[in-house]
Amino acid sequence: MRKSEVTAEFLANIQTVWDVVTNNMDFVWRSDLERIEITGEHTFIEYTKEGFKTEFTITNKTPHEFYAFDMKNERFIGSWLGEFSETENGGTMIRFTEYIDIKNPIIEFFSYFFMNLKKIQEQYVCDLRLRLGE
Repeated sequence: MRKSEVTAEFLANIQTVWDVVTNNMDFVWRSDLERIEITGEHTFIEYTKEGFKTEFTITNKTPHEFYAFDMKNERFIGSWLGEFSETENGGTMIRFTEYIDIKNPIIEFFSYFFMNLKKIQEQYVCDLRLRLGE
């Protein structure tokens, strides 16, 4: 199983950061996505610009503290955990941790070269900063 974690601090307050991260209806700020399809109260599908789709099931949504979901697609299953905390200056600290289990051992080997989880997370943080105007 692969694991990657990213932390970042934002000037925006925790309500604003929470609202942006958890609003699957507003995804245009995400540079990696073509669209998101809401399939149920706790489920959605993300489609990358390359046409790759991943299904998500929200497993925990504790406002302004914790957001988690399971994910799966034809290549992997995994989970994502998002922790939110307020900073001393009224901003927001996030910690996002992703775990994925590649189904095929050969694809898992190559995934270290062609699926850089850290880079994907860093791009998400960069996109989030732009969306927040920071």
